[in-house]
Amino acid sequence: MATTAFKGSPVHTTGDLPAEGSAAPAVELVGIDLAPVERPEGRRVVLNIFPSVDTGVCATSVRKFNELAAGLDNTSVICVSKDLPFALGRFCGAEGIENVTAASAFRSDFGTDYGVTMTDGPLAGLLARSVVVLDETGTVIHSQLVPEITTEPDYDAAVAALG
Repeated sequence: MATTAFKGSPVHTTGDLPAEGSAAPAVELVGIDLAPVERPEGRRVVLNIFPSVDTGVCATSVRKFNELAAGLDNTSVICVSKDLPFALGRFCGAEGIENVTAASAFRSDFGTDYGVTMTDGPLAGLLARSVVVLDETGTVIHSQLVPEITTEPDYDAAVAALG
């Protein structure tokens, strides 16, 4: 079990992020078109994981990764939350988000598999803000559980991990 914080109060998760050098768990998510979203083979992947696109910091992270994704070669960015696909689609459409894949974990074990489901605090049941970067083979090359849920992830570290 890992610990992050929400407005300074400790919040626990169901486990730990996959360790660097380990094989990432499979991804079973639902896209904004209700089709399955899986990790693309042969591409690097950035998983931008967050509680809900309906909060300012979460929305900012999706916008920022959308901007960054435009300049990343052989890299897919998947933005993951437990928001319903309809909410993710509405946000992406309104914001012109086109360089990332928005995906919902609302009916999968993603949060448990990646150790990011919050078990207590006001956002219990949602996903803790984190980033996991995978190489072309699905090996974890960077991970960050953001220490304070109300702050943005370290974008520079995520991009640097891609080389």
